[in-house]
Amino acid sequence: MSTSAPPTGGPDIELEIGGMTCASCANRIEKKLNKLDGVSATVNYATEKAKVTVPEGYDPALLIAEVEKTGYTAAMPQPRKRQAAAGASDDEDAPDHELISLRQRLIGSIVLTVPVIAMAMIPALQFNYWQWASLALAAPVIIWAAWPFHKAAWTNLKHGTATMDTLISMGTSVALLWSVYALFFGTAGMPGMTHPFEFTIAPSDGAANIYLEVGAGVTMFILAGRYFEKRSKRQAGAALRALLELGAKEVSVLRGGVEVKIPTEELQVGDEFIVRPGEKIATDGIVTSGTSAVDASMLTGESVPVEVGEGDTVTGATVNAGGRLVVRATRVGSDTQLAQMAKLVEDAQTGKAEVQRLADKISGVFVPIVIVIAFVTLGAWLGAGFPVAAAFTAAVAVLVIACPCALGLATPTALLVGTGRGAQMGILIKGPEVLESTRKVDTVVLDKTGTVTSGKMTLVDVVTEAGVDRAELLRFAGALEDASEHPIAQAIAKGATQEVGQLPTPEDFANVEGKGVQGIVDGTPVVVGRESLLADWAQQLSREVASAKARAEGEGKTVVAIGWDGQARGILVVADTVKPTSAEAIRGLKEIGLTPILLTGDNEAVARQIAAEVGIDEVIAEVLPKDKVDVVARLQREGKIVAMVGDGVNDAPALAQADLGLAMGTGTDVAIEASDITLVRGDLRAAVDAIRLSRKTLSTIKTNLFWAFAYNTAAIPVAALGMLNPMLAGAAMAFSSVFVVGNSLRLRGFRSVTKK
Repeated sequence: MSTSAPPTGGPDIELEIGGMTCASCANRIEKKLNKLDGVSATVNYATEKAKVTVPEGYDPALLIAEVEKTGYTAAMPQPRKRQAAAGASDDEDAPDHELISLRQRLIGSIVLTVPVIAMAMIPALQFNYWQWASLALAAPVIIWAAWPFHKAAWTNLKHGTATMDTLISMGTSVALLWSVYALFFGTAGMPGMTHPFEFTIAPSDGAANIYLEVGAGVTMFILAGRYFEKRSKRQAGAALRALLELGAKEVSVLRGGVEVKIPTEELQVGDEFIVRPGEKIATDGIVTSGTSAVDASMLTGESVPVEVGEGDTVTGATVNAGGRLVVRATRVGSDTQLAQMAKLVEDAQTGKAEVQRLADKISGVFVPIVIVIAFVTLGAWLGAGFPVAAAFTAAVAVLVIACPCALGLATPTALLVGTGRGAQMGILIKGPEVLESTRKVDTVVLDKTGTVTSGKMTLVDVVTEAGVDRAELLRFAGALEDASEHPIAQAIAKGATQEVGQLPTPEDFANVEGKGVQGIVDGTPVVVGRESLLADWAQQLSREVASAKARAEGEGKTVVAIGWDGQARGILVVADTVKPTSAEAIRGLKEIGLTPILLTGDNEAVARQIAAEVGIDEVIAEVLPKDKVDVVARLQREGKIVAMVGDGVNDAPALAQADLGLAMGTGTDVAIEASDITLVRGDLRAAVDAIRLSRKTLSTIKTNLFWAFAYNTAAIPVAALGMLNPMLAGAAMAFSSVFVVGNSLRLRGFRSVTKK
């Protein structure tokens, strides 16, 4: 144990934890680590990681040793072989040995268990010595396939705790051991022994009964649930991999005035590199020559491309939308904004409060009670003067009937049906942990660009000078802008084409750096761009049009002026427009009890206008990616349970930090992977349906868990009185499973409340 003083802002160590089977495992490790002097630890079951704050110079081997003493494995994470600007990590496609092992055990248990259940429940299949065939088939299932449960139960026992694994291991083991006793030392092994098809409740000779189908069936169903859960958890690191994939893979570096192509991870601070139109900027730097428009929306959330020139800073992974740039690298590798954003996502995921699985919560109380009942039953029978065999029969029957096979189906069936219905509606739910978050959410934070708005620049207005024909203005402006690669130019060209049809091809087209474009359309010299470009040609907007321009810019819109034949002719207004369904979606969110907040990197004027248009009262604008995380964290500290809806890379850390992250499927892979729920359609109304469906699915899981225990619990008194026959035990198992599946299938009838 360390004798160091408590940490005062010491370093953080991350450990990869192995062997956890439930949230209580994470709690146990966390408590053990926090008992070390000077150590503060958070263990996350979902990501299988521990984040530990330690004093300076603390040996990580002490932490690993402490975790191993608790019965789990721990290791320092392998360093990434490629930096943030490079592609995905090399272990992206590495096999998950735990998942492979689970799949093998599940397949083996299905093959062996189905015949055992069939023989036990259908008297016609009970041939001579069928009971011995059942033993040969069920024993590998209960011993080999259920080994992870036995191992976890032993670990729990050493630490004086009981979880679902304890109940599974205890019930299946007792079913096997009692069946072996009945076969070898009782009358169950006699030729011609059958389980009659009757549900009578009467005292019976336990030595004549076997419960192999119960032990094998429970193992098979629980393994199925664990397999589906583990498979969904495998996606935990996908957000970080998606962030790494955003960066450029290669870069053209200037070496002695000559272009040399090198992998981005070899880029050094001070290197000058070239970025051509349409290329991603390789790393953070300063423009040394050239001018262009840079699309930084994926990182900043700002919908309007940023004009950059010599001396301006640019960020890695943003896109050069205009001219050729030469950039000097100022930050590379793990120091870049992209890498720091990846770290934010990782920190948010690791720090997210783990969700206690409902089954384990119930088991923590249920298991000790069942064990006490079994011992009380044994003592009561012996105290009443009954034979030892009869007393043990009743006690064992209590343990066997208490093991609810439907528990293995309770969560996965509801989740499979619920997520399947969600997929039909364009809603992808990541896993069972997500559902718990939806129940208590009271605040929904909405990104603006691409979520409430379309995220694309659109021509929204045209204001002409007196006597100027609107169609002619659009024809001239559209023709010139169609020849430009600038996103605003393309928005004008698209709007003009939609209104006036095919556009002419301009002659003598030229791009005026930082100001606009000029050329000849149908023999007329035309200039389109900033007001300063028209001023260079001695063209001035009238007071009325200039006033309209000022109003539009005050609302955060982008305005382009146009002139020809020596006069200014009007303006074109471009903006990111609100999606037609957003206002209806906001109403829907309010109806299910959520308070919407608009959070954006855009300026205050734009944000306020958009919020007013869709019915949002609270606005937080002009925030950077790290600020978005801080805003979500601040709301959480205020006691709010926060859902976040976003679509950009800049939203990924906040999506991970939020109690519930919803990503628009039309957004970036990073946002989608960092979220809990993906809205495939890109329609904000789907967020309303997603939360409703998640809550309904969670409610179904809770009902399933109740009945998974209820049927078996109701039979415990029957077992304690020595009246439990194998058919009744099998029926309780089968009926509870059928109920759980049927209840889950009701989710297929879930309907959207929105008008499609």
